[in-house]
Amino acid sequence: MTASRLDIVTLNTPHTDELSKFWADLLGLQEIEREDGDRWILLGDANGGRTIGFQRGEHLDGSIHMDLSCSTDDFQNERERMMHLGAIETRPMRSEPYGLIANFADPDGNLFDLCAYISAD
Repeated sequence: MTASRLDIVTLNTPHTDELSKFWADLLGLQEIEREDGDRWILLGDANGGRTIGFQRGEHLDGSIHMDLSCSTDDFQNERERMMHLGAIETRPMRSEPYGLIANFADPDGNLFDLCAYISAD
């Protein structure tokens, strides 16, 4: 028996256009699929690899949580870039034994973290 695999992460939102633009800019992705106007929008990489989808529907705050990572050298610039794009910092950035972390919410309230792992540098 073969185990299931993760295809994409899908966010339910009444704001598919706005949220897909936010995440495309944040992650350097592009829109690769759209159905029924703005009912379903799929982002992917330049090779068409599926990454994250946005489906029009009811949103529940805190219903997902994603971790993004960067190098410790890029952490402060990346943190500032995310806030410039509309990310809301939910706690002050801090240093932990594993590295640096900043906690954010996207414009719909979905939580995500920016992590700079010392071991990855």
